[in-house]
Amino acid sequence: MLFQDREDAGRQLARALVKYKSRHPVILALPRGGVPVAAEVAESLEAPLDLILVRKIGTPMQPELAMGAVVDGEQPVIVRNQDVIDLTGVSDETFDAVCKKELAEIDRRRERYLGNRDRADVQGQVAIIVDDGIATGATTLAAIQALRKREPKELILAVPVAPLDTLQRLHTEVDAIVCLDTPRDFGAIGYYYRDFRQISDDEVIAILKQFPAKKTAAPAS
Repeated sequence: MLFQDREDAGRQLARALVKYKSRHPVILALPRGGVPVAAEVAESLEAPLDLILVRKIGTPMQPELAMGAVVDGEQPVIVRNQDVIDLTGVSDETFDAVCKKELAEIDRRRERYLGNRDRADVQGQVAIIVDDGIATGATTLAAIQALRKREPKELILAVPVAPLDTLQRLHTEVDAIVCLDTPRDFGAIGYYYRDFRQISDDEVIAILKQFPAKKTAAPAS
């Protein structure tokens, strides 16, 4: 067990990201599990915190098996995991139906979590994507591709744990990756946490209230 809980993982990850503090990064969390991790990073780096609303598109028979992912936006970014689609024989109609359902959940989360909250300015900034771990990388890839469209100056992926082969596939998509552990025999993200309970909507909302998406400038002395 590497981490006691997501907060512990976030504190450890923050120490590995300390060199970015002077560059005034923007922290972007994947809800829900990535939010407590990202909050610790944002606090340590004195950085604004915002969300990337992304959902896995799971296969009908195995919802945890990602056949793609979709990210919120005026034009939602959809990533297809063609290997899984071919392996499971999922039709385009089925893929589109599941995708539509996940977009509806993104709409719900946007309204519930963000409401009228200000959103972070990413263009021209150092942006750090944070989650509690990566398995297949489908949702992470979708988040990266969506964030690239917002033209950050530099894009960093930071996670406590992920399989080495997944990180190798994502390596060319970002400017840097910070990962604390890269086991070859991965299993599942929860194996690396003593406490990996589900994070509730209310917890996400409470964390966002503590961490604004925009930092106010310090008053001139």
